[in-house]
Amino acid sequence: MTLTIRRDRLRQALSEYGSLVVAYSGGVDSSYLLAEAVDVLGEDVLAATAVSPSLPESERLAAAQLARTLGARQIEVPTDEMERAAYRRNDGDRCFHCKSALFDVVEPLARALGIATIAVGTLVDDLDDHRPGQRAARERGVVTPLSDAGLGKDDVRALARARDLPTWDKPAAACLASRVVYGLQVTPLRLNRIEEAEEWLRQRLPTGRNLRVRDHGALARVEVDPAELPAVIAMAEEVGTHLRSLGWTYVTLDLAGFRSGSMNALLSVKGGSDPG
Repeated sequence: MTLTIRRDRLRQALSEYGSLVVAYSGGVDSSYLLAEAVDVLGEDVLAATAVSPSLPESERLAAAQLARTLGARQIEVPTDEMERAAYRRNDGDRCFHCKSALFDVVEPLARALGIATIAVGTLVDDLDDHRPGQRAARERGVVTPLSDAGLGKDDVRALARARDLPTWDKPAAACLASRVVYGLQVTPLRLNRIEEAEEWLRQRLPTGRNLRVRDHGALARVEVDPAELPAVIAMAEEVGTHLRSLGWTYVTLDLAGFRSGSMNALLSVKGGSDPG
């Protein structure tokens, strides 16, 4: 099936919803879904962006700017996952509780607006792993138009590029909680220092394209693209000093480089996978 046919299938499905709330983070997947939905449904689309300590401020601002550019109605909805003990506990199913908190807010909002359908940007690639957040979506009847049309990550990037969306080559930007080692409690303080550390590093690297500061309690583990390892090593003393000033006792550089979801190596249950 050609990419054009799959795109047309997506648009046809969107037209059949009539109205839609898109769970919109500003990443490449939800941005492309929102752009297509606005084209097809116009003002009958609402972009709902979850705002909590797990969302970096830079991501919130970028998402809002892109929504304005697309001409989409957007609402920022505060979510209360941080108040949920099961989320703070940070077991392998943390994403289930995070997405549940989102849908607990979005569902009544959609009802109040007379919108029957909520959509997320799940892709075909995501179906290989049983991710807890996907389970929360299935339990709530949330639709997945991109994967239903047979679209994967490379497809969406190509289609987003064809539309001149600025997010077409945006790196994965999972929530800040994905940086906290499983079993270590998620707190606003931990998330704030991760956000500050990553922003500080990003400003000092040649690209800072793929970057994570993983929180292992007393230890911070830095992941960057392999090509940027020499740059971090060259400023190792400065990096160590700054990250220790944020509260870590030890700072280490992961020589394997950036790997999305690297925390999952610590899980014994596949169902706990996390895209961070």
